[in-house]
Amino acid sequence: MITIKPRVEDSFGITLAPLSVEEIYSKVDNPAHGAVVIMSGMVRNQTDGKSVVALEYQAYEPMALQVFYQIADHIRHQWSDIGRVAIYHRIGRLSIGEISVLVAIGCPHRDQAFAACEYAIDTLKHNAPIWKKEHYYKIGEDGSRVVDSSWISINNCQH
Repeated sequence: MITIKPRVEDSFGITLAPLSVEEIYSKVDNPAHGAVVIMSGMVRNQTDGKSVVALEYQAYEPMALQVFYQIADHIRHQWSDIGRVAIYHRIGRLSIGEISVLVAIGCPHRDQAFAACEYAIDTLKHNAPIWKKEHYYKIGEDGSRVVDSSWISINNCQH
């Protein structure tokens, strides 16, 4: 793996702390930008017909951060006007409605900001060593509702 150093104007992180849209927005905001696009991934209450109780995320942080840096580097090669990039992912147990990932792009033009943001989240989900455990309800052998769970790589997530 080629080691890439992040640019000073960019911001990346993997954290146990709750993510704040306002905080991440401020990291990419700049008077030269005509657009800031943010993608916020949240824990939803169902997946594939299962009633989700919570999600739990784990990451191999050094490699995941390198993937984030590579994403930003590629974005700058693809869209030369991109000003700032921020990519943050939570780890640990998250409840329904909590933000699990934030990607923000600051750029003079909205079309490039939208395209770069979509590329960033799609590439993160495909390449970053991040796994999630879905905690969901199922019906037990005695007919009672019990919590079950299973680990999956986020690159296996369809949405």
